[in-house]
Amino acid sequence: MTKMNPISLEGITSYPLGERNSKVTVDDFGRPWRPGADMKTWLESLPKILAGSDFRRIAESIVQSHRSGKMVILAMGAHPIKVGLNPVILDLMERGILSGLAMNGACIIHDAELAMAGHTSEDVPAQLGAGKFGMAEETGSMLNGAIINGAEQGIGLGQAIGAMLVKEQFPHVRHSLLARAFELEIPVTVHVAIGTDIIHFHPAVDGGSIGKTTHLDFRIFAGLVSKLDGGVFINLGSAVIMPEVFLKALSLVRNLGHEVRDFTTVNMDFIQHYRPMTNVVHRPTLEGGQGFSLVGHHEIMFPLLAAAVIEGLVEKE
Repeated sequence: MTKMNPISLEGITSYPLGERNSKVTVDDFGRPWRPGADMKTWLESLPKILAGSDFRRIAESIVQSHRSGKMVILAMGAHPIKVGLNPVILDLMERGILSGLAMNGACIIHDAELAMAGHTSEDVPAQLGAGKFGMAEETGSMLNGAIINGAEQGIGLGQAIGAMLVKEQFPHVRHSLLARAFELEIPVTVHVAIGTDIIHFHPAVDGGSIGKTTHLDFRIFAGLVSKLDGGVFINLGSAVIMPEVFLKALSLVRNLGHEVRDFTTVNMDFIQHYRPMTNVVHRPTLEGGQGFSLVGHHEIMFPLLAAAVIEGLVEKE
């Protein structure tokens, strides 16, 4: 048996603590809240450490991009709509902060249902057993009709849905991202994976029209990405579709010779997924720019970011 001899600690060399570089200092600490303070004070009270520092840098990047006339693109899944963020996004659109919106196919379902009926997000377990999940008539007929009409007119899927919602003037259309984007002439693109959305099994569906309009939207989206240098790309709550679409669009525009190197990417979700971290935060910024991840509930984190951006814009006026 090998004899175990404890190593001697004699002869160790040390150095003064004051000479050591450290990653945390008391100057970086947060400050406690004082009742009655404002949003600016709250932002300044955040620790200058990790996400506290990142949050400030993200907000400042959006402010600088907007003031410089650069692209600020919001890509999203449907969950932000379902947790009540339409008014916050609409406000950023109205202020001219967002240059474009990009959505997965589920977004048009929930955005249109809100416009038509003022409610959305059915109880799937309660409906699935009887085969009633996704069978709302107006959702399927109105959206598929708009997509077919859009294909005939040679316009993208997002524009087609927005135009339909504005034309029909549904009772709650003021809450619709697609409708307001159409009115403001803000590009809104929809990126569909066939079979993932309830309107794909409605009798009115036309796969060719979906393919034609969503492919045109991909090209429109790539056009926005081609101008992203100096701007900001935010992925809000899309774990697969939008990170994949963004990476392909970025490769396309670089292949065509567009210089898109120095920009900021932000992934916002309540958990970290492999694909957004890889395709939004890390890979696109390997040759320049900066990528960030903010983890937290959409219904809390995105309004906070929007408020920080608006405060930053007011402060610099």
